[in-house]
Amino acid sequence: MPRVVHFEIPIDNPDRAVKFYTKVFAWKIDKYAGPEDYWLVTTGPDNQPGINGALMRRQEPLATAVTNSIEVPSVDDYLKKVTAGGGKVVMPKMAIPGVGWAAYCSDTEGNKFGLFQSDTSAK
Repeated sequence: MPRVVHFEIPIDNPDRAVKFYTKVFAWKIDKYAGPEDYWLVTTGPDNQPGINGALMRRQEPLATAVTNSIEVPSVDDYLKKVTAGGGKVVMPKMAIPGVGWAAYCSDTEGNKFGLFQSDTSAK
């Protein structure tokens, strides 16, 4: 059964956001080495319930919602399921080199969510 495995929090000021989440929640936050401005967030140890996520630069001027990503066995298959179920593809499948594949969709109520497929050979 696909589960939520990652969250993304939109931010305007990385230094301010990192300082806030580090100070308030003691989260570990590290700049991702990829081409995008993206900060990986570790919210706690792996042996405790919960998920990790990221801070990312706000893509839309008023985007304020946290985006949850759901791990699926095949992004391609689930993009078809999303559209067949009445949802929309917001951002098509893209590679996260060495990590996997991702896409962003919206449900029938306009809520955005991500799909993620683990694949270390993604380029």
